[in-house]
Amino acid sequence: MSQLTVNGVVHEVDAPPDMPLLWVLRDLLKLTGTKFGCGIAQCGACTVHVDGTPLRSCMLPIGALGSRAVTTIEAVGKMPAGRKVQQAWLDLEVIQCGYCQSGQIMSAAALLAATPDPDDADINAAMAGNICRCGTYVRIREAIKRAAKAV
Repeated sequence: MSQLTVNGVVHEVDAPPDMPLLWVLRDLLKLTGTKFGCGIAQCGACTVHVDGTPLRSCMLPIGALGSRAVTTIEAVGKMPAGRKVQQAWLDLEVIQCGYCQSGQIMSAAALLAATPDPDDADINAAMAGNICRCGTYVRIREAIKRAAKAV
């Protein structure tokens, strides 16, 4: 048994310590907003926050978490930066197919929490590795800039 804090709730999960966090979230906790993309931490679809830092959950074994808190797309809107990002995504109709968007939003929210007024270089660095097959990168960048200006 492992104890994990996810979205502010402590969970006891019956999983081996080498089980990737993604599968604990999706299969054991039924939090399906975090997506499986590539399985090798390269596409960003599985991005979650671990103590505020965006990490790829597909390659992160739960045994490596320790007591660090996990935030998923289901709860990112409770944080000021996450709420601003989600609203900007809606305002600019960023989503096309939507598959990558939970990971995109998680990376953007972490960026704005750490750097409230990012420049293009900050955005490029924070969003590198978040792949969108539909090519909504221009709208993603515009949404991040809009969220940064939101009060």
